[in-house]
Amino acid sequence: MNSMSKCHDDHDGCRKEKDLCPTIIRCSTPGGVTLPPATVLGTAFPLTALTLNTSRLNNACVKLEFTSNLVAAVAFTGTVNFQVFKQCRGQATPVPVGPAFTFSLVALLTSQAFTFFVCDCGDTCCDECCTYSVIATVTSAVTVGTLSINNATLGAIATCGSSSCC
Repeated sequence: MNSMSKCHDDHDGCRKEKDLCPTIIRCSTPGGVTLPPATVLGTAFPLTALTLNTSRLNNACVKLEFTSNLVAAVAFTGTVNFQVFKQCRGQATPVPVGPAFTFSLVALLTSQAFTFFVCDCGDTCCDECCTYSVIATVTSAVTVGTLSINNATLGAIATCGSSSCC
């Protein structure tokens, strides 16, 4: 047995343990909404959602990626926060995951991609089935013009968050 195969054998226990942890990949169906002119502070719009069952994952870690196409069809002025929320079995209300991400535009006609990601690690129970959703909330006093949020999609990659092997 050469030194390379011995090294390989030493890591088999680790490899087998890691192989027991599946990776889950999920994508939401695209959603969208058009914010009408004069939308007031605090108005919230659900954009997209997906449900993820992490019951087979030990100490689940979920990377959530949001993407959309923002189109200001009529010169848009305003600020909108995008936030991921999680609601698991038995929870009465959704809880925020990560920070809010802000989109701010002043009197322009434009079309641009808007994307961000957050991680949700370590605070999920072993038998959790959770729904992650993205909500857009107007944070300016009032909006001017219209803003369409098109093809809003949420993707998730989940796997075990820790292992005894390095």
